[in-house]
Amino acid sequence: MIAESGGVNAQRPTRIDAHHHLWRYNRDEFGWLNDSMAILRRDFLPEDFAPELTAAHVDAAIVVQSRSLLLETSFLLACAETSPHIVGVVGWVPLTSPDLPDILRRFCTSPNLVGFREITQGRAAELFSDNAFNSGIDNLAEYSLAYDILIYANEIEEATRLVDRHPNQSFILDHAAKPHIAADEIEPWRNRLRELSRRPNVACKLSGLVTEADWRTWTVASLRPYLEACVEAFTPERLLAGSDWPVCLVACPYERWWNVLDYFFASYTTEERDAVFGGNAQRLYLLPRQSNK
Repeated sequence: MIAESGGVNAQRPTRIDAHHHLWRYNRDEFGWLNDSMAILRRDFLPEDFAPELTAAHVDAAIVVQSRSLLLETSFLLACAETSPHIVGVVGWVPLTSPDLPDILRRFCTSPNLVGFREITQGRAAELFSDNAFNSGIDNLAEYSLAYDILIYANEIEEATRLVDRHPNQSFILDHAAKPHIAADEIEPWRNRLRELSRRPNVACKLSGLVTEADWRTWTVASLRPYLEACVEAFTPERLLAGSDWPVCLVACPYERWWNVLDYFFASYTTEERDAVFGGNAQRLYLLPRQSNK
């Protein structure tokens, strides 16, 4: 296996994990955690996450919804209020609801709210063409909120059409649209990703990739073609480093994932690394505060 370089320059600017989750586990709301993911069937709270951040030399983080409930957004905003590390919340709202404007007004009083996400993987063709859904996306612009796109690799074309309907909305693609790394399949994902990246209002998270690889046998070499494809498509100006913690733990310890990204980007310029590891998250999510709150 290729050696992974750790070590962080003490003079570096803020490093931000652009994608992680927190939850209080219950079987009914987390049925997607099957037996192969049994280690995730427990609570993951800010006090569990803080030591991981410290060990990996990550300063701050953006927490992302994992349940399609208004209670989820309230829960994550409450976590952000008490955690010194959480600098942004990507929550959930019912984008197709006629009550959406009122719901947005209520949540957007929080300076920690930076965007929203819907769990659209497997449903993109249906949702992205829905008039009410698109009207909901239009409502986000009033508050300068980003929208995270969660899709599978075979739904990139639907996502491209969605983005084309909203040229002034900021979109951030989660997990690089989940390429089929375990199957060593890079096309047509790579070409479709390149086409999506031609839209300047789309960025891409380098998160969740390790769980798309073989959990037991992946190496940096097996991930490299997919990381390179992301850089080719979006350039370092529109890439955000993220972990997908705690989901990543089924395949990779938290600190190791950051070592992988440090190793991959070691030959890039300081400016490019600073952008990927924090600057882009600050810029694209319009983060309201720094990690030293």
